[in-house]
Amino acid sequence: MLHTPRILTTVFLISLACAGCGRDSARDAAPQEAPPPPAPRGPAWFSEVAASSGLDFRHETGAEGELHLPEIMGSGAALLDYDGDGDLDAYLINATKNLGQGPPVGGSVNRLYRQGADGTFEDVTEESGLGDPGYGMGVAVGDFDNDGHEDVFIANFGEDRLYRNLGNGRFEDVSEAAVAKVGGWSSSASFLDYDHDGVLDLYVVRYVDYDAEIRCLDFAGRHDYCGPTAFPGRADVLLHGEGDGTFRDVSRAAGISAVSHAGLGVVVRDFDADGWPDLYVANDADPNELWHNNGDGTFSEQALILGASVNALGQPEAGMGVLAADFDGDLDYDLFMTHLGDEKNTLYRNLGPGLGFEDASTEAGVAATSMALTGFGTAAMDLDLDGILDLAAVNGRVFRDEVIAGGPTAPWDAYAEPNLLYFGEGDGTFRPAPPQAGAFTDPVEVSRGLAVGDVDGDGDLDLLVTTGHGPVRLYRNEIPRRGSWLLVDAWDPRYRRRALGAEVIVHAGGKSWLRTVTADGSYQSSHDPRAHFGLGEADTVDSIEMHWPDGLRETFPGGAVDRVLRLDRGTGSTR
Repeated sequence: MLHTPRILTTVFLISLACAGCGRDSARDAAPQEAPPPPAPRGPAWFSEVAASSGLDFRHETGAEGELHLPEIMGSGAALLDYDGDGDLDAYLINATKNLGQGPPVGGSVNRLYRQGADGTFEDVTEESGLGDPGYGMGVAVGDFDNDGHEDVFIANFGEDRLYRNLGNGRFEDVSEAAVAKVGGWSSSASFLDYDHDGVLDLYVVRYVDYDAEIRCLDFAGRHDYCGPTAFPGRADVLLHGEGDGTFRDVSRAAGISAVSHAGLGVVVRDFDADGWPDLYVANDADPNELWHNNGDGTFSEQALILGASVNALGQPEAGMGVLAADFDGDLDYDLFMTHLGDEKNTLYRNLGPGLGFEDASTEAGVAATSMALTGFGTAAMDLDLDGILDLAAVNGRVFRDEVIAGGPTAPWDAYAEPNLLYFGEGDGTFRPAPPQAGAFTDPVEVSRGLAVGDVDGDGDLDLLVTTGHGPVRLYRNEIPRRGSWLLVDAWDPRYRRRALGAEVIVHAGGKSWLRTVTADGSYQSSHDPRAHFGLGEADTVDSIEMHWPDGLRETFPGGAVDRVLRLDRGTGSTR
């Protein structure tokens, strides 16, 4: 049904503060000539190598002209080592033509690509069993059954799925047996151990209660995608790992189900340094949530009182992608979120334990540069190894607007935008990337997911980007190096798995850096969970502090740089 008065009101609100319904745009959608980018100075800093390396994936939305909201919202990707051979493989989320209602149509499934010793990828979807046919959105990776193999959770529009890694290159669907079939519209998810029992739990972010019969119009009277305020929000779901390969829904008991918002992204960090992992959820047009872990199995929502709920003007924004990282080097976690065009991307600076956050977007240099773009996937990483975190955001509209020259072919050209890349100054501020980064920043596409990891094993981080109804992109990092690096792989031998949630502090050359062993953040995507450090001019590591998820603190000796270092819980020195 077409609720014109209601939808037009919705469109007005959404055009200011959320993703979806088209804003006032009677402008012609013919391509507008953009000025040519400046000529690169020196060699290019990225090479796009997806097709040449065997990643021939192309995302399908199932779009047939009805402009259903799920079509424009997905989807993500994961970088993981599913076969334990030491290099990263790629898992790419796909959709179908039936919006998750009934049997899949069209043969579009998620696809798994195994990386070989020569750096090329082979499509192993069929033999792996990971060709999930649902209407895919997000993906989370973690070893939920403590057998040493990375398992895969898929957030769908429709029932979610959990695939257990059998360790022989194959996965089995254990969604029913594990009691992990969350329904509705899930967007992102994260594995965590919120109660320190050694078994991974699962937080599932949910979006809206979508009604396919509702249609939305922009102010020009054209049919366009709806935004989240046209539908009721959904409460997120917290699943507790029982230790026997099953989960139990504890959302109500934990307090999570008390809030129903349009959620899109989540990060897990100990924001107040009390030893318990907290949850931060980016919501679309609703206030964001910061779930403080009370340490007794319950959570308290404290985003408003801690200054991370709305922007500096007191307004909720269209939160899509989210990350947590120490941008200013004070050894705590700041927050960064991507938003709708005509808003800004937002950086919340952490003021210290118990002091909350402040919106520092303008002084950080990320506000004005993002106003014209709609951001989704985002990541913080030290691309040039100078010891300072850099920042990427991939973009693509959710409403029709002027066509930017160089974009994809119809019908998606009116939704395509270029990406953003910043280099950190070390004090929590950023400068835009120079023209040498144009291979990443110049393409005009409908970008969505962003996953980061050292794909080619050379010590710096590469970028995997998904595009809506388009090809996957793999950007190989070729930026001139300004320092050394260290990649820390933290394990807990008691559970035979990577210690998700462990904090790593590296001391070298009179400086200290904080990272977390985690795969979460960005938008609907899963990063390489190993903790990566650019070390600048340091030619040796002095020491490494490990804050393990169960509260144990250990110190490990330093040593050589430019290596992958595995640290096992219980083998360091304790204070």
